[in-house]
Amino acid sequence: MKDYKKYYIIPAAPDEVYKALTHEATLQLWTGEIAEMNTEIGSEFSLWEGSITGKNLEFEEGKKLVQQWYFGEQEEPSIVTIILHPDKNGTSAELKHTNIPNDDYDNIVDGWNENYFGALQEFYEE
Repeated sequence: MKDYKKYYIIPAAPDEVYKALTHEATLQLWTGEIAEMNTEIGSEFSLWEGSITGKNLEFEEGKKLVQQWYFGEQEEPSIVTIILHPDKNGTSAELKHTNIPNDDYDNIVDGWNENYFGALQEFYEE
């Protein structure tokens, strides 16, 4: 199991970024894929037409979201924490993803950089 931590600068206010990460319609706009999401604690979510699934654990409006991502029969939960900080260029998104299975690590890191935060940055730059 491995952990991953990185900061991403997104050219939008933290409230806008929060909505982009937690509202189904906005998620579908920037990912271009079907998404199932709501901000009810304990609800399950699905992103990229089911490529990413998990459970919503915690929300702090405009500031933070915590999710458990599912990786098969994994004993230790894989937890994603995203904390949004105001930044002079918009938002600094602090990502911490724990307990990533070794076999999935490189793919997950590429996904964060290209498909997730990379796509979100491009969405707001356009």
